[in-house]
Amino acid sequence: MTANPFFADWTTPFGLPPFEAITPDHISPAFEAGLEAHRKDIAAIASDVAPATFANTIEALERSGKLLRKVGRVFWNLSGADTNSALQAIEREMSPKLAAHYASVYMNGDLFKRVDALISNGEKLTEEQRRVLELVHKDFVRSGARLSEAQKARMAQIVERLAALSTQFGQNVLKDEADFVLELGEDDVAGLSEALKASAARTAKERGLSCAYAITLSRSHVEPFLESSTRRDLREAVFSGFTSRGANGGATDNHVIIEEIVALRAERAHLLGYETYAHFKLDNTMAKTPESVRKLLDDVWGKGRARAMRELGEMQEIADEEGANFKVAAHDWRYYAERLREKKFAVDDTEAKNYFVLDDVRKAAFDVAGKLFGLTFEEVSGLNLYHPDVRAFEAKDASGRHVALFIADDFARSSKRSGAWMSAFRSQEKLDGDVRPIIVNVLNVAKPGPGETALLSIDEARTLFHEFGHALHGMLSDVVYSRIAGTSVSSDFVELPSQLYEHWLTQPQVLRAFARHVRTGETIPEDLLQRILAMRTFNQGFATVEYCSSAYIDLDFHALKHPAKADARAFTADRLKAIGMPGEIAMRHATAHFSHVFSGEGYAAGYYSYLWSEVLDADAFDAFAETGDIFNKDVAKRLHDFIYAAGGRREPDDAYIAFRGRLPNADALLKKRGLVESNAGA
Repeated sequence: MTANPFFADWTTPFGLPPFEAITPDHISPAFEAGLEAHRKDIAAIASDVAPATFANTIEALERSGKLLRKVGRVFWNLSGADTNSALQAIEREMSPKLAAHYASVYMNGDLFKRVDALISNGEKLTEEQRRVLELVHKDFVRSGARLSEAQKARMAQIVERLAALSTQFGQNVLKDEADFVLELGEDDVAGLSEALKASAARTAKERGLSCAYAITLSRSHVEPFLESSTRRDLREAVFSGFTSRGANGGATDNHVIIEEIVALRAERAHLLGYETYAHFKLDNTMAKTPESVRKLLDDVWGKGRARAMRELGEMQEIADEEGANFKVAAHDWRYYAERLREKKFAVDDTEAKNYFVLDDVRKAAFDVAGKLFGLTFEEVSGLNLYHPDVRAFEAKDASGRHVALFIADDFARSSKRSGAWMSAFRSQEKLDGDVRPIIVNVLNVAKPGPGETALLSIDEARTLFHEFGHALHGMLSDVVYSRIAGTSVSSDFVELPSQLYEHWLTQPQVLRAFARHVRTGETIPEDLLQRILAMRTFNQGFATVEYCSSAYIDLDFHALKHPAKADARAFTADRLKAIGMPGEIAMRHATAHFSHVFSGEGYAAGYYSYLWSEVLDADAFDAFAETGDIFNKDVAKRLHDFIYAAGGRREPDDAYIAFRGRLPNADALLKKRGLVESNAGA
């Protein structure tokens, strides 16, 4: 046990976890030790005979469970970004244990009495302390602290079971992704770019296959394949594999899991006095009610669907002109959308990618952070990180002070779940000294071959900026208490910093500075730049429909009052029919692989939050545009002080008003997506 790295102080550079010394065998013992230590911490706080104060109760809670957080941050990051069978077994073992443990903490009657007493004891607190107390108290109440003992026992069972189900859901999706491979020969790659063919050839070699090329379900394969392959039958095979993850029958089918998750969440909400799980979840957000979420979706859906149908008509014309004897289907949409893009804007995605070099796009993201917030980033070599592909950068402020360590994990691999995300190996806090964060961005870009350069599609470049916006939210955090640090904000406010940051990618002065040709180094031609800018609202009908349909389904499942007998397949089909879902478009996240919602609760009844935050981000960027300077220092300072650095110090509405002076409306969103009437044909 003494050799377990989790039981020692880490003297590594920046306090990084000693990844080279950590093995799966260390993790379960460290978790068990952390659980035991945290139980003792909680018992000591709950049994304290002194009257409750903020220091001996809330700050004591902040300091508790250090070992548990230490191992958890390493484990959960590795289980998402570089997992293996041993880590997955630990995840299945520990998820329900951890859920049960935290349920016991928040339903501890003696502990809650102390927290509850602080609400009205008149202790003089700072603004930040009042906010932390309010949030901690709400956490206890929403976790069941006021329930009867019998209800608490049932709540604990529900929480533990939900953790196990969510873990299995995510692992099922990952297995379906990892198991799929489409083997291709030389006659099967017509239309594919040289970069995609090279990536597919490497995949075939890495998997020991006898074929020349292999396509996987990584988005870095799926999207470009569906956009470019001239073989309709192969496009259909890849599309089917991608959209049927978690829905293939057998051991990895997620439909029964979904049904149980939805029923248990509803029961949990009922125990807490809420009409539905959606009412419970949204009570703690900016949206507040399912009705307000549905109104936002309805406001956008009709315009988005009408736009999508016009897009479909234009694509069908192209297909007919080419002599296609079929109606454009869901597996054809991306292919003909690319043909339409080329026709309307003369922008070939392969041509455009030559100007979006991964390293240059990241430099652009760094440079924007410098102009807005005075940050600089310098790569740090010689660190022992968790995978050879991972890179690290030190962030410093304008005075040269260390701000954070930023870790970039860019490339797709079978050990990594799909998608892109931001996480932390250490969060910012100042309770016992200025603890600076270690933030990681995880992407799934196709890895280039030896001597080749990683290129991004415009969408991938936008994703890099999006996730870096999240990273800045974590790195710039400047609060005392970790409970409200960084991205610890309302689920429908957390996407504001990330979605707002995307705007700078497509600003002409940013593109002119960093969009350079991969081979010649020449700046992007002005004509190509203008064509790229002109297509910012291209295909937004499709994007709106595929996103909103997923948000509707999420909301509908969780707005069920009595979902015990819900058939996940039939319910999804019924609700899609009710909103008039076009058969030519698939949900962005089909129910059976909707990990945002069913592999954890972060976005459960909350997938709408991307759209909610888009209302905010469109209006927020207008604050810069209205000044005529996209890096206006006064606006940037307010953005820093009230959004990026403030964490959850204020209610989201108050934070936004402090930045903007008012709340937004949806007009800026509709304009951004090109869904206003005057731009309907854009």
